[in-house]
Amino acid sequence: MSSISQTLTNITVGYQALEERVMISTLTTLPTCVFLFINSIMLFTLRSKPVFRETCRYILLYNLLFADTVQLAQSQIHFLLAVLRIRISYPVCAFLVGFTQLTAVISPLTLVVMPLERYVAVCYPLRHGTIITIRNTGAAIIVIWAISFLNIIIRTLLFLALFEKLDKIEVKYLCSEIGILLGSKSDHFDKAFTCIVFVAAGVAVIFSYIGVIVAARSASTDKALAIKARNTLLLNLFQLILSLSSTIYYPLLVPLSVTVTRIVLVRIQNVFYLFFIILPRCLTSLTYGLRDQTIRPVLIYHLCCRLKCPVVEDKG
Repeated sequence: MSSISQTLTNITVGYQALEERVMISTLTTLPTCVFLFINSIMLFTLRSKPVFRETCRYILLYNLLFADTVQLAQSQIHFLLAVLRIRISYPVCAFLVGFTQLTAVISPLTLVVMPLERYVAVCYPLRHGTIITIRNTGAAIIVIWAISFLNIIIRTLLFLALFEKLDKIEVKYLCSEIGILLGSKSDHFDKAFTCIVFVAAGVAVIFSYIGVIVAARSASTDKALAIKARNTLLLNLFQLILSLSSTIYYPLLVPLSVTVTRIVLVRIQNVFYLFFIILPRCLTSLTYGLRDQTIRPVLIYHLCCRLKCPVVEDKG
């Protein structure tokens, strides 16, 4: 899967002036640190009260937010490695890229499960408590991580099969998935896996949305719950689009690389990095945290450093 480590291409890094590199580093690092702080508060919030720890949809949200937070931190590490022109060996780079790939798969796979949970809540409310349990949710999260690990294992095996004496090889210019590209077989596997994951997530969201709309027309359905579930599914679809944006980052740059000058390409890459890499990983906590009426007061309370904010009502 195309990961957020693809921050700059190796053919353009050397063309940035020192002043511009410092400015770009500052403009990306500061908002990244701010949103890492917000995401950390959100993660703490989701573990601060029993209502969050014992509700399946909040457990899934925690898994999604954790993956996005790690992705955000990893992207900035790769970006700074590129800007500072730090060369590292293939094994170290492969580990960093592999860890990034691991968490990159978690978000869309979690978005396969979250819509189905809302579908069961609306369409099968009497069976929701027996189907969507903490145990089953934990099992689903384990499966999500297992699939992601399997993806990394396959890529690692391809890597080891194609290269020897990896500890003596340095990555030229920067450490990124581009820098350790394994060849056509790995590229084909990567594209196929990405398509399968995002198609599965898209089908899950659309199927659940249609099911909720049909159920909302039934006289026996809780109308308020159906409306909330519909809005949540639209939010899931929006989050899926945000996750997908990071996979089109590099393909968008390929045609531009042959039509614009190298310095212009670098500046375009920096803009793409902000919009396709940083922002999607920052919006998860804001869209879910501020929208949810249960999370919002607790989140604002912790963001205010536990001061008494007038809008906060501690619900216990």
